[in-house]
Amino acid sequence: MKKKKVNLRDLKPNSEVQHTHNDGHNHGNGSAFKTYVPAIISFTMLIIGIGLDYFDVSFFKDWIRIAWYGIAYLPVGFPVVKEGWISIKKGDVFTEFFLMSIATIGAFVIGEYPEGVAVMLFYAVGELFQSAAVNRAKGNIKALLDVRPKEANVFREGDYKSVSPEVVNIGEKIQIRVGEKIPLDGILLSEKASLNTAALTGESKPDSIQKEAKVYAGSINLESVIEVEVTNKFEDSSIARILDLVQNATARKSKTELFIRQFARIYTPIVVFLAIGVTFIPYFFVDDYVFRDWLYRALIFLVISCPCALVISIPLGYFGGLGAASKNGILFKGASFLDAMTKINTLVMDKTGTVTKGVFKIKEVKAIDWKETEFMQYLMAMEEQSTHPIAKAILEYKSEGEDFEAQDVSEIAGKGLKGIVNGKTVLVGNKALMTANNINVPTETESIVESIVLVAIDNQFAGYVVIADELKEDAKETITALHKVGIKNIMMLSGDKDSITQQVAKELNIENAKGGLLPEDKLNEVEILKKNPENKVAFIGDGINDAPVLAASNVGIAMGGLGSDVAIETADVIIQTDQPSKVVRAIKISRSTRKIVWQNIILAFGVKVIVLILGAGGLATMWEAVFADVGVALLAILNAVRLQRMSW
Repeated sequence: MKKKKVNLRDLKPNSEVQHTHNDGHNHGNGSAFKTYVPAIISFTMLIIGIGLDYFDVSFFKDWIRIAWYGIAYLPVGFPVVKEGWISIKKGDVFTEFFLMSIATIGAFVIGEYPEGVAVMLFYAVGELFQSAAVNRAKGNIKALLDVRPKEANVFREGDYKSVSPEVVNIGEKIQIRVGEKIPLDGILLSEKASLNTAALTGESKPDSIQKEAKVYAGSINLESVIEVEVTNKFEDSSIARILDLVQNATARKSKTELFIRQFARIYTPIVVFLAIGVTFIPYFFVDDYVFRDWLYRALIFLVISCPCALVISIPLGYFGGLGAASKNGILFKGASFLDAMTKINTLVMDKTGTVTKGVFKIKEVKAIDWKETEFMQYLMAMEEQSTHPIAKAILEYKSEGEDFEAQDVSEIAGKGLKGIVNGKTVLVGNKALMTANNINVPTETESIVESIVLVAIDNQFAGYVVIADELKEDAKETITALHKVGIKNIMMLSGDKDSITQQVAKELNIENAKGGLLPEDKLNEVEILKKNPENKVAFIGDGINDAPVLAASNVGIAMGGLGSDVAIETADVIIQTDQPSKVVRAIKISRSTRKIVWQNIILAFGVKVIVLILGAGGLATMWEAVFADVGVALLAILNAVRLQRMSW
């Protein structure tokens, strides 16, 4: 039987903690505290009991002492004994639950009640530390359900009525207000629309479309009220398809089993059979064999063999790594992902919002036969009449002198703007607008892959402005650093235009890049990489469209500052500062954590073997066993704490 793990949601430095068990119950902070109550009760009673023993209090004898430690044992011991019994009934006898049960009950049998409580308490605390590091299970995609459009304004009986998208039929007309998500796939009935499709395609530039163009559920209407004719039922819509992809990818995602559980399958039966051997085998070789003496020695052997140093050092090692990562703005959703990160050799990344800032900025201003400042004053006067995101980027330009004012501005569908500024006719738009007005455009503009705004003044080409998404400051150094830590295979997948994707990849020195991809295309690319068992794939993304790939990759990494809630929910690792260079730091922290965990394993196991041999030979007493056990645990804890002081 597998252990139930406590999962925490939205673990962030100094944040409130919420958790859910995998049985589906939701709890707040009060319940989170309740999980620690049994350990607190046991610890308090143990300390009081040891104090009473130390001062040899007269009434603390016989059955009172046994009852006291028995009650102290129950809060932490009963759940473990119960799990061990359930596992036995299912045919899985040799679990760590079984060993912990017989070792601690054995301690009670030989009269070492404080040791029995202390050992189980160590185990319980170790489990709590491990549980606190584990986040929401991948099967929980509640966040994606939350971002689905919850209502649709459908035209029925001469008026628009708000209904659930699930009950809207193909062919019906729906209305979408400014800022609302399109609830269903359809065809645009309005003359034009400006849509933010980043959630679906990752396209960095808002999509301006004309009448009868296809629109997709999940897109956001940016400018004016629009009407759409529904072409697909909700369950067949683009947003529902992404939901299905996340569900399937999550189901395929393997979960790493904790080392202690795998090790216990070998360690536990060996120790149990050795203890049985210590009890009975001497009968055939010792003349003055006394069963009670050898049983006593076997129980000491079991107490010594209790893997509490292993049990506590492993989760504490990971806990130290998780804490160190958190201090560096990196959130691992569980200890298993620290392990998985050490094995990554292939890194796939999104473009917009991951290595770029996801906002438009002026990249270049080219004025022809005009001063740049005056040229921009004409352009800005026109763009003040527009609400397009590109217009907003242009209006951020810092100009000198008085602002110009545009008059008689009209929009030419799919081409741009026409108006009068300072008595001059100004055209602002794309090449189609220039061609329609017989204005020659320099051939140099054809090689520009970014968004470009062409300007003509009084029927003469006056220049252009290149608008582009900026690279993040640490994007280039990230790629260089990834190569240095051994990540040689780096790939960029983007929903943005392939030409833009290729240019960004070239700037970053990424050889393999593909653009113009839908979420299912990205997923297919990662699945192809995963078919090679040697590839351990990490994916970095930030949008809803990245959720399926984040779930399908060996390690999903989300940008937590600007990233979507769905990407953050689905990912295994969250970069809270949105800096791609933190991925390199995450890899280094993971490797350091793994190294310290293995140091603790070797230390704990090595000492155990030595003391076990001494215990079997009668050379180790119970006190020496306790000292060795607690001492090793202390050394392991101190070693794990080193992670908090390391720098990467």
